[in-house]
Amino acid sequence: MKRSSLFNATLLRAVASVALFLSFSSVPVSNAQDALDSTASVETEPSILTRNGQRYACKCYPGEKCYPAGAAWTRFNATVGGNLQLALPPGAPCYNTLGEINTFDQAKCNQVQTNWGDEQWNTDHPTSNLWTYWTNDTCLPFPTSPSSSCTRGYYGDYVVLARTASHIKSTVDFARTHNLRLVIRNTGHDFMGRSTGYGALILNTHSFKTAEFTKRYTGPGGWRGGAVKVGAGIQGRELMRLASQQKPPVVFIGGECPTVGFAGGYIQGGGHGPLATFYGMAADQALAFEVVTASGQIIDVNSQSNSDLFWALKGGGPSTFAAIISVTVKTFPDLPAAAVVLDINSTHTTDLEVFWKGVNAFHTLSNRYVENGLFVYYELFPLRLHVQPFVGPNMTKAQIDAVVKPLLDQLDKEKVPYTSFSKEFPTFFDLYTDIFEDEGSGNSALVGGRLYTRKDIAQRAPQINAAQRLAIEQGAFIIGHIVGPGTGLPKVDNAVHPKWREASSFSITSYAVAGNATLQEKATAQNVVTNVIGKALRDASPNGAAYVNEGDLEEPNWQEAYWGSNYRRLYRLKQVWDPKGLFYARTTPGTEDWDVIDTNTRLCKKL
Repeated sequence: MKRSSLFNATLLRAVASVALFLSFSSVPVSNAQDALDSTASVETEPSILTRNGQRYACKCYPGEKCYPAGAAWTRFNATVGGNLQLALPPGAPCYNTLGEINTFDQAKCNQVQTNWGDEQWNTDHPTSNLWTYWTNDTCLPFPTSPSSSCTRGYYGDYVVLARTASHIKSTVDFARTHNLRLVIRNTGHDFMGRSTGYGALILNTHSFKTAEFTKRYTGPGGWRGGAVKVGAGIQGRELMRLASQQKPPVVFIGGECPTVGFAGGYIQGGGHGPLATFYGMAADQALAFEVVTASGQIIDVNSQSNSDLFWALKGGGPSTFAAIISVTVKTFPDLPAAAVVLDINSTHTTDLEVFWKGVNAFHTLSNRYVENGLFVYYELFPLRLHVQPFVGPNMTKAQIDAVVKPLLDQLDKEKVPYTSFSKEFPTFFDLYTDIFEDEGSGNSALVGGRLYTRKDIAQRAPQINAAQRLAIEQGAFIIGHIVGPGTGLPKVDNAVHPKWREASSFSITSYAVAGNATLQEKATAQNVVTNVIGKALRDASPNGAAYVNEGDLEEPNWQEAYWGSNYRRLYRLKQVWDPKGLFYARTTPGTEDWDVIDTNTRLCKKL
């Protein structure tokens, strides 16, 4: 049975009674109580359920006694400045109705269809997720007819488009008071379903776009160089452009993809990127946070104030310890840079063995690249290796050519055909805007991943290469990042897995499966990701680890895989800062105490 059938039978009937007052595009709820079930009562006690012998205390959902009544939503809307909206799937304008709500709008449908593959458009949408698997794909914007069925899937029920810190606080307070599932969303740039959630209240922080630069940081800690304080909603390319406009221009440690939200889950998960080999990870650069805690306090967090929380926010897990208002990070003077682009694909050879000789020669030299300060981004598909680019910070064309030369010599020796070119730039910003390619959105897939250490690359490169080939032959593709943060910053004191200091290469495996596939089809795909591809990668790299922002939700022994020796401390801090589990993102500290039951719908704590 497809999951979408569950929503027609349960969610939509329940939500309709509390949502008919909402307009399609916004939520003016001043007269909401007139359209709501006036007999509903607010009870903050959770629902108690038993499934397969396990007792649970669950979050509150529409149709339950504990779900907030209309007057409560009206008052809440006032506290967030009228910025409460009904959380509709982006494809809803292409359908006549969503339950009992009329949603069809041809002009808006055309806009959605035109922009469905555009990452920036999707990140600007209130609820859209760039990769659709964890939305349940129940309302895609390409129906055979407007009369086709559209359901919410896992997009959530309501969204607050927060504009101020007080809006964030009010949303946190409302979710805590009424025992609602809370989802924090900035961009929806998310492989692992953390920007969506069945029946959830979504806190959207995308409007927090501020950036305040200083040439000399004078806050707590020993850093006295440049810094920038940024709002929770700013994205990588936005911040990079602002940094390049400073006099003199500066850089920061951002992600490879320009639409990644910089200040939230990216840093809280660790954050790798094109300058990470040279300077360390993004979390290593954090100087201060401004946050809303689970108890609703707005506090400053740094090395002197709430230092335990400061340590945890630097890599301890996205949407885990607090809601971010802003983060202050180090900046560095912009610097010259050079790049190399390399391709080996079916235009060069259709001989699989020749192709894989080239791929293996490329990846076996990962240690050489990071030891020379390089970052390398690549895409690996059947008969397609696309390396764009090798990045050499503070390098000339001649210098990066010298680093890459042993690879090209090996390709020539093995008679592997390829194309390649190199180029130098006056600044890293010029390199980034010229060489890096935008990505697409709208695909549905399960992901896994593996972090390879320098030791494993040195001792087990053939096994790692074979495991990556197996992944491709099983139907996956790989997005690779050859990055060694320990090269630029060997020692840190934060929550990032210590294995990142030994890193040489990190691979994301992506395995296509429709979000609205049957439960059996999804289970089969998950088995391939975890127990076939994932097992091969783990076996090939016994000294490796996994990365919480880009990994397998079914990762075995995930506490160790994602955090290593830091996990015990992180779990304790979760109990201190969020003892009731208001913040939830699967495979982050403390989530082993929870389950999502009833076909991936109800979020419940184990009793």
